[in-house]
Amino acid sequence: MSKLWVTGNQKKEDEIAKQVEAFTVGNDYELDQVLAPYDIQASVVHAKALKRAGILSNEELEKLTGALLDIKELWKEGKFEILLEHEDMHTAIEMHLTDKLGDLGKKIHTGRSRNDQVLTAVRLYEKQQLAEITKELHSLIETLLEFGQKHEGVPLPGFTHTRKAMLSSVPLWAGGYAELLLMQLEAKTGVTGLIGRSPLGTAAGYGTTLPIDREKEAADLSFEYPMICSTTAQLSRGWVETQLVQYLSGITSVLGRLASDIITYSSESHRFFTLDDVVCTGSSIMPQKRNPDVAELIRGKHAEQIGLQASLQSVAMNLGGGYHRDLQLTKEPVMKSFSITSHTLKMAELLIKSITVNADEAENACTREMFAAEAAYQKVKHEGFSFREAYKKIKENPKTIPKYSAGEFLKSFTHLGSPGNAGLSVIKGRLKALEAKNFS
Repeated sequence: MSKLWVTGNQKKEDEIAKQVEAFTVGNDYELDQVLAPYDIQASVVHAKALKRAGILSNEELEKLTGALLDIKELWKEGKFEILLEHEDMHTAIEMHLTDKLGDLGKKIHTGRSRNDQVLTAVRLYEKQQLAEITKELHSLIETLLEFGQKHEGVPLPGFTHTRKAMLSSVPLWAGGYAELLLMQLEAKTGVTGLIGRSPLGTAAGYGTTLPIDREKEAADLSFEYPMICSTTAQLSRGWVETQLVQYLSGITSVLGRLASDIITYSSESHRFFTLDDVVCTGSSIMPQKRNPDVAELIRGKHAEQIGLQASLQSVAMNLGGGYHRDLQLTKEPVMKSFSITSHTLKMAELLIKSITVNADEAENACTREMFAAEAAYQKVKHEGFSFREAYKKIKENPKTIPKYSAGEFLKSFTHLGSPGNAGLSVIKGRLKALEAKNFS
């Protein structure tokens, strides 16, 4: 089976050649099974560009386009297989076209390289996957806001250094994570700007003498515009992906902290939350155990993300201009990162929906020492002390701290973002504003 780069003078494969093939191809042909529809999409657009450039006739364009769409249907049905000996999806697609259309199938590669082909397919994949992540992120934010609103008025201890500090509330806890994820959602514009430039038409990184309308190709593929310099395409490979995975790891880092809180708050030492059995597992030796495995794995998945990010940074580090085979290794970390982020977002939403809030336990945990700062504030407001003087008096005689009802005390907070006024409606308004701008 001939590869795209093999000529008639190439020696027949022997055992060493097969080992080299297995090493250089790696699992690329398996990854390309996912990317194939994007390569087909770009190939259709490229065929139209060849028609405009006078390389293809109307009839040839129609035949090529029809055959490409047939391949896409085969792919949807699971009948389009990319084999190790193909090396990649580009070879598999071109061989299918040639088998069906003869020499016409060989024309599809005119004016392009596997370099701009694969990068175009990857960027199209990234655009679609990021759109899916946006929807899942949006859904989790809404779930957190609904959770906070459902438990309005429920106090919760606030912690610093893992020790009780000041009064918080369930809405403030949920709202903090919702707002952080919303900030990440708002920051998506930077990433979309990076992946929203079309590499198609840059060929091997130095353009072509054919009159390819790259602006039209970019528009046909819903890119914002093409990369200007053809050399930018290969320089961007790995560099863009590193920043994309950094963005995705920003999501999983928040989810890891959320999961860590849930693990603590549902433990025997706290009991603020109870987790449904569906998100817990048991022990093979201890019948009583209800382990928060889903939350623990959400927390652990961020470590995987950091590993993928490090891999991308290392592969692309110090490479010179142009294409290098090292860059082949940038596809898998991105694909894994999307998978981790998507699964983690879905499981985090499931986890939030599985929580029962134990309001009495939470309120009882809001013990007297948590109101020490408030007792000092009262001396400032009603006795004329400076705050530092009041602080000293409370520290010297903590028994003077009043025992407040935590639930009732929440009502005394009025400023935005406080335990009694978490501002969930404001966060929800910002989320809806993003929807109006088509962020989702």
